[in-house]
Amino acid sequence: MAPILVNVLTALLAASVGCEAFDKQTTARGDRSWHEYVRSPKTSIVTPKAILAANTSGDVSNPAGMLGWNRHPTVLTRKQGSDDVPSVIVDFGQNVVGILAISFAGSTNSSAGFPGLKLAFSETQQYLTNVSDFTRSDNLPAGSKITNGTDQIAVANKPFTWKDQTGCQHGDKVCSDGLHGFRYLKITLDALESDSPYTQSYGSVSISNIELEWNAYLGTPDTFTGWFECSDEDLTQWWFDGVYTADMINSKFLANETDPRNSASPTLEGKEVLFDGAKRDRDPYVGDLAVASLTSYLSHDDPASTRNILADLANHQRDDGWIPPASINNYTLDLYDYPMWWVVCTYDFVMYTGETDFAAQYYGVMKKTLDGYFGQNLTATGGLLDKTNGYGDYAFLPRSGKITYYNALYVHALKSAAELASILGHDEDRNAWTARAESVSTKLLARNWDTSVGAFFDGGPCPNNATNSICNVHAQDGNGLAVLAGAVNSSTATSLLDYYARAAARPYGNAFYDNDALSAGFSERVYAFISYFELAARFATKGAASSAFEEIKRLYGWMATHDPKITFWEGIGPGGSPYEQGFTSMAHGWSTGIVSLMSNYVLGVQPTGPGFKTWQICPVVDGGNLTWAQGEVGTPSGPIRVSWKKSHDGSLTLQFDTPRDTSGVICVPTEGFRKDRMTMDGKRVEGEEAHTLGPIATAGDGFKVIKADGGAHTIVVGR
Repeated sequence: MAPILVNVLTALLAASVGCEAFDKQTTARGDRSWHEYVRSPKTSIVTPKAILAANTSGDVSNPAGMLGWNRHPTVLTRKQGSDDVPSVIVDFGQNVVGILAISFAGSTNSSAGFPGLKLAFSETQQYLTNVSDFTRSDNLPAGSKITNGTDQIAVANKPFTWKDQTGCQHGDKVCSDGLHGFRYLKITLDALESDSPYTQSYGSVSISNIELEWNAYLGTPDTFTGWFECSDEDLTQWWFDGVYTADMINSKFLANETDPRNSASPTLEGKEVLFDGAKRDRDPYVGDLAVASLTSYLSHDDPASTRNILADLANHQRDDGWIPPASINNYTLDLYDYPMWWVVCTYDFVMYTGETDFAAQYYGVMKKTLDGYFGQNLTATGGLLDKTNGYGDYAFLPRSGKITYYNALYVHALKSAAELASILGHDEDRNAWTARAESVSTKLLARNWDTSVGAFFDGGPCPNNATNSICNVHAQDGNGLAVLAGAVNSSTATSLLDYYARAAARPYGNAFYDNDALSAGFSERVYAFISYFELAARFATKGAASSAFEEIKRLYGWMATHDPKITFWEGIGPGGSPYEQGFTSMAHGWSTGIVSLMSNYVLGVQPTGPGFKTWQICPVVDGGNLTWAQGEVGTPSGPIRVSWKKSHDGSLTLQFDTPRDTSGVICVPTEGFRKDRMTMDGKRVEGEEAHTLGPIATAGDGFKVIKADGGAHTIVVGR
């Protein structure tokens, strides 16, 4: 929303400043601390929490001995082939990512080989079998696989500690995949025939300790530069769960821990990045950054993980202007939408970090993408992007034509680029990109609006449609982004959001299509990634906040209460199951939009100038039965602190404290409140409400907009 909002600051009313300092501890919860919600391990060494006794089989004595606190080890014994195969399941209590280490007290064997162990990893119990739910070898052709789904250990007779490093203990035998993302670990005394003579399926193995070396950002409370709390403890916990999910994908790019499909890149090796998922497709995808980077900015001061990706992909731009979505397949994976996400994510990066030099350095890359690769397509097709090539998108969808999503995203990218052009003094580009965004918006509404339901068609033909007419199907991605990009007015936004809430609601979120005309099962599939933009559109549209909270409860409530809990999933399928069974990543950065939704909308803090030199605080205080919310957003100049609270008498108190060298605007709700009972720092606020903050922003009708300098202020409005 910032590209729409930043141009109207000069029209806002002035207000006086100065009040007592903001006090986060007395605003709502007394002395209780947000630290209790943090999910991160306390140290980089993580220990399991429990043994799933009901899943222990065979001869296993003292199962808890491997948890480390027990003086006696766990012993798995198998004397002969007719005996049951001993196995035990270890639960780390929540999803973790890293290098497993097992300390052995030793083993006994009855022949030349050592007893063998098989390890199977899984993020859920549902897909925990005798093989892992996913390993790096699953992404390799049969002849190149390191393992066939289990990591193998040859357990020596003497005490030693084994680490799950990628590779083999004996040539190409007794092999392990290395890093894993998982919650559950199944340990079985068994051996592969192919590992003979180094391992055997018999003998006795003693395990004295199991632990994991954490391999991601360690987001302990002292690392947080932002936080969020509110009167709904579920929303508060999900904010921190979103941060933990994003922390799990924040790590160094190392060739033997990334996706093995030709993604190893010497230009990224050793650099901090945000991966796609914790266990699978471990490669930095730029589309994911549209959500995952916001989570990172709003929780930790760690911009390098995003900067490294944006710079690397820009440095691999093709001559025609196309920007690769990731390093996978040696930077050749064909995704149509991700170059536009690169532009949007570059805008976000500059606004949150203040690094305008980055925008200047890669300005030519942005221009070549918008005017070259996409601009030429726009000119050739009469003013709307018309995808005719075989490229995919974020979900590899089988669609082509003048798709609403691609065009709404182009509008979003054009407006973001126009703001960067304005910041850098490129007025000609700013004017051209703004005009082009308006033209695309007008033509998109004229071509793809479905008057029968009051929402946008997806925009392409149905499969095998010889007439090439528009398919009668509506997608979440295009409708949500059309609102956020300002491609529609407030009444149109309300219409399409109302329709989609009716047509696509599922117990576990809103489906990304309202029917299955494009492909079977699409009306039962939910992506938290794309849901984020629809949810943000609801918060940004007057009167739609109630539907946003309701959808959040279904979407994040479902993931938080279903295995593995805590972390947020790549996608949800029919009945609320992981949409691609065990292959599904259950800790995915693009699904952490709850963090931005709470900080940017419920707290209301967003940058309107690079590095928050100018800002807006426009909190959503109605629609979710919240009585208070508070938190901080870190900025290069220091934290922005916000607290709002509804009192028993119906009045609203809004406190905020911003860095002294910044300024911005405050949006104060007036609907249901007395306009003549509004004070700022003890002085009555005069004047009428402004109606100029964006066509569909939260600061529209029903809000009073007040200009404010940096510092601590208190606004009270009565009923």
